[in-house]
Amino acid sequence: MSTKRVVLTVLAAFVVLVGVWVYFYYDPSNPELSKFFPKCPFYSLFGLKCPGCGTQRAIHAMLNADFARAAHYNALLLVALPLIGLYFIADIFKKRWPGFDNALNHPISIAILIVVVVAWVVFRNIFGW
Repeated sequence: MSTKRVVLTVLAAFVVLVGVWVYFYYDPSNPELSKFFPKCPFYSLFGLKCPGCGTQRAIHAMLNADFARAAHYNALLLVALPLIGLYFIADIFKKRWPGFDNALNHPISIAILIVVVVAWVVFRNIFGW
């Protein structure tokens, strides 16, 4: 076995061991208790939830097929995912369906989205959701 191969094998083993140690030290299996998931700076500074608060935990829950918990963390994300998909489709097929792209990017559509996000922030901070 060549020296280069031995060094690469030892390096790969070291990287795997460090990865395992980081995984168990930070315990990403529970995002509520994990030090690995960063805290929201807006919430840390002001004590109010921003529209994105809980998004990381919600995505983690969705990746584990726990949609009820994902809705608990950030319900707007679950509602917004199909809309985000529509925006991707409209962008991909912009030349084929320009009317669809124009409708999604119309100022009234954008204003409605802004109103929904602001209403979500007010709702979740008043009712503690």
